[in-house]
Amino acid sequence: MGTTRTPAAASWWEQRMVPRLTDAALGRAPVRTWRRRTVAGLHGRVLEIGFGSGLNLDLLPAEVTAVDAVEPLDAGWAASARRRAGAGVPVTRIGLDGQSLDLPDAGSGTGGYDAALCTFSLCTIPDPLLALRELRRVLPAGAARHLLEHTRSPSPRVQRWQQRVEPAQRVVFGGCHLTRDPLDLARRAGFEVTDAEHHVLAGGPLTPWTHLTRARVVVPPATASVVGA
Repeated sequence: MGTTRTPAAASWWEQRMVPRLTDAALGRAPVRTWRRRTVAGLHGRVLEIGFGSGLNLDLLPAEVTAVDAVEPLDAGWAASARRRAGAGVPVTRIGLDGQSLDLPDAGSGTGGYDAALCTFSLCTIPDPLLALRELRRVLPAGAARHLLEHTRSPSPRVQRWQQRVEPAQRVVFGGCHLTRDPLDLARRAGFEVTDAEHHVLAGGPLTPWTHLTRARVVVPPATASVVGA
C-alpha cells in the first residue's frame, strides 16, 4: 500500500512518511502470512505493481526468475534497497504508474510476463480499473495476477464504519481506500477469478481496516487481445 501518484504530484507526506508507515503496518507477521499465501505459485518473470519497500521479495517462490517493479515513489524504491540487495532474483524498476505501463502488448514478441503481483496497491491507485486493464493488456492468455488487497466488508455495519473512516485513511495513507471490491474490479477489467478468499485480520475497533481479499485472477483466452473494453 502506498500512493500511486507520480513523484512530481505526490506531497511531502506521501513521499516521505507514507512509505515508512506502510512498511511498518504491512510488514507485521499476520500480514506476512497472507503475503506468503498470495505469492504461492508465482513463477518465471513477474510484474509487480506497487512494489513499495519490497515486502514480498523474501517470500517469493524459488521458481520466480526476475521481478519487474512499478513503483511511483523514489522514497519507496530507496527503502527497498536492502531487500533488493538480498533478493535471490534480479529486480528492475520499469515504471512509475500502473495506470500507464510503457510495455508492449502481450503476444507482440517483445519481452513477456509469466504472472503479475499486486499487494495493497489497488486501494491507492486513482483509477484501479484502468490499471487492471493495463495489466490485462501486457499479460498473455492464461497468465495469473496474484492479489492481496483491502476490501469492502460484507457486513453493512462495518461498511458504514469503513465509509466514515475512509476520508482520513486516504489522507494519512496516500489515497488508500477501504471500500473497493478488488474481485469486482478484476472481473470488469476482463480477468477471470479462479481462486479467492476473504479474511479479517483483527476484530474490535480495528475491523474496518483489516478486511482482506486474497485472490488469483487470470486472463481468459477469449479476452486476451481485448484492450480497454
